[in-house]
Amino acid sequence: MTTQYAGETCVLAYSGGLDTSVAVAWLRETLGFEVVTCTGDLGATGDLEAVQRKAIASGARKAIVQDARDIFLRYFVWPALQAGALYEDRYPLATALGRPLLAKLLVDAARAENARFVAHGCTGKGNDQVRFDLAVGALAPDLTVIAPMRGGMNMTRDEEIDYAKKHGIPVDATKKSPYSVDMNLWGRSIEAGVLEDPWGAPPRDVFQWTVEPEEAPAKPREVEIGFDEGVPVTIDGAKVESVDLVQRLNDLAGKHGVGRIDMVEDRLVGIKSREIYEAPAAVLLHQAHRALESLVLTKESLRFKTQLGREYAELVYNGLWFSAHHQDLAAYVRSTQRFVTGEVRVRLDRGASTVVGRRSAHSLYSTSLATYGKGDAFDQRASEGFIKVFGLPLRTQARTQALWGEGSEASLDIPKKALTAPRKARPTKRKK
Repeated sequence: MTTQYAGETCVLAYSGGLDTSVAVAWLRETLGFEVVTCTGDLGATGDLEAVQRKAIASGARKAIVQDARDIFLRYFVWPALQAGALYEDRYPLATALGRPLLAKLLVDAARAENARFVAHGCTGKGNDQVRFDLAVGALAPDLTVIAPMRGGMNMTRDEEIDYAKKHGIPVDATKKSPYSVDMNLWGRSIEAGVLEDPWGAPPRDVFQWTVEPEEAPAKPREVEIGFDEGVPVTIDGAKVESVDLVQRLNDLAGKHGVGRIDMVEDRLVGIKSREIYEAPAAVLLHQAHRALESLVLTKESLRFKTQLGREYAELVYNGLWFSAHHQDLAAYVRSTQRFVTGEVRVRLDRGASTVVGRRSAHSLYSTSLATYGKGDAFDQRASEGFIKVFGLPLRTQARTQALWGEGSEASLDIPKKALTAPRKARPTKRKK
């Protein structure tokens, strides 16, 4: 044991999993810290008292726990949902959204304990190390961040399991099932083990929140989700508080096999990684939210907001939640949600979710303009003038530059045979 930090307190972001449980003992034995653990329940911790006992059993002097589920949804998840933030158009950012909140709780605990050091259990190959380090740096640049997993511990998962057994640390991971799992209310992330082969199909034991689509109920289920300014507030017409709403949709969509994501994503550190996600409520709510926006936002707003959603997702994924750039994007997002109030009906059917209805008092959809039947209020004669004005730049360019004329470099090189009408098939003669 070293006395390098003897007498110093280090506050460790503690999940209760393999890495952080081992880190408690390692920080004490190797660096001499008095360790205080900090746990924020974002929907996966469960029994907070049990987590406290486990932290103490692992060697912590004190264990701080907090139920942060409602805060997580209201101040982190709902803004990302309103933004339409999906990393690489698929991942709903469950883990990425949780990290800035956990970092905030970590900094608050360090201030309360008069600690100059904080620590996390992130590896040097993942994204979470960046998220924690940047968040702490933005909130408390005077604190020193220690990351045992990327410098010092240097253990494989199997070695960590052996270390835990040797020190009497209770952990759930086994060498037979070496998955690395992180989860909160918004989703479940699974990696490592056999999943590192992007060709191999995920084994059944990877999934816990969603049933196999072929084993889902044969009868489809429709669910109606109500939004108030882009925030989900009702299920089938009944008002539901945020935590209960997400839990109920996770159960419902998962029961019908909805919410599985299998993707190869680009990590911030430059590595491509095969990731498996289960996010039934997130998949369902993003789909419903987009459907409602298509009804109440203008074409221009939808187009620009799609670009902004990608930028917002990149920002969250890259750990820049506590940045001026995020504040600026969030202000625009809030403005776009003023009229995103209404209901969306989604059908769940054996792994698929399909929007089958949407309505809003602020709808820009007009039946009298869209209909081809009686009551059509659209003046079709006006289209001729519109097309003439809209196409004026194109016709002008065609006359002066002939970009698509015969022999021009920009012309389509289509073989003449492809433009020749096919001949009629000749009738076949029967053999005598």
